[in-house]
Amino acid sequence: MGSASHEDFSRGYSVRSSSDRSFGALISIVFFVIALLPLWHGGAVRLWSLALGCLLAAVAAFYPGILHPLNRAWFRFGLLLSRIINPVVLAVLFHGVMTPFGLMIRGLGKDPLRLRSDPGMRSYWIERNPPGPEPGTMTNQF
Repeated sequence: MGSASHEDFSRGYSVRSSSDRSFGALISIVFFVIALLPLWHGGAVRLWSLALGCLLAAVAAFYPGILHPLNRAWFRFGLLLSRIINPVVLAVLFHGVMTPFGLMIRGLGKDPLRLRSDPGMRSYWIERNPPGPEPGTMTNQF
């Protein structure tokens, strides 16, 4: 079946999850940071978070297979977030930056791509002065 575009929109790449041991190490570091963060402002250590961080560090070091269901759930949650967040961020960037910029350029009367038609013109060819490289130098471009 033919395609109307030369682009390949298939998602043929595969995304791999991290190992259970590195997932456990990362999550334990997060809980250690949560436990020690109140010290920054003179508060007390959060013991529940410190205990959970120690438990996860021990599990990651000695029995990382136990963390596989959590790792898999976290990975799937990340994939779901990427399918939602990426289009939203791109839409905000396009409509928040590109559209106002394009409207501003049009409002100033600019036509940088020379898209306006001019029936009085003989040709739309733009002469290059000085001329570019010799045609013989372009035989083996790649």
